[in-house]
Amino acid sequence: QVQLVESGGGLVQAGGSLRLSCAASGRTFSLRTMGWFRRAPGKEREFVTAIIWNGGSTSYANSVKGRFTISRDIGKTTVYLQMNSLNPEDTAVYYCAASQNAYFRGSYEYWGQGTQVTVSS
Repeated sequence: QVQLVESGGGLVQAGGSLRLSCAASGRTFSLRTMGWFRRAPGKEREFVTAIIWNGGSTSYANSVKGRFTISRDIGKTTVYLQMNSLNPEDTAVYYCAASQNAYFRGSYEYWGQGTQVTVSS
């Protein structure tokens, strides 16, 4: 099993920045991909970004390209989401996810509890 713990959410004004962290523990040697999803009020959960653990290839949703950056710390088995130029449409619960498969938008086996990000206008 793999456990994921997110941190770093909060309230920020439009145009501001936040950094989310997701620390993985347990059978982390099996992980190939880690990523972030979000669910806005009244909407379906959507893919935000992901990173392939070996090699560091990344993928982003069009809505966040150029504003969000995913990175990883291999030694800490932690993935980060740097979010810049935030706007109210980014308000959502952000979930960290991890997979034993090396793909960006497939099915993820492990999920964190989520962290709230609220962007005020």
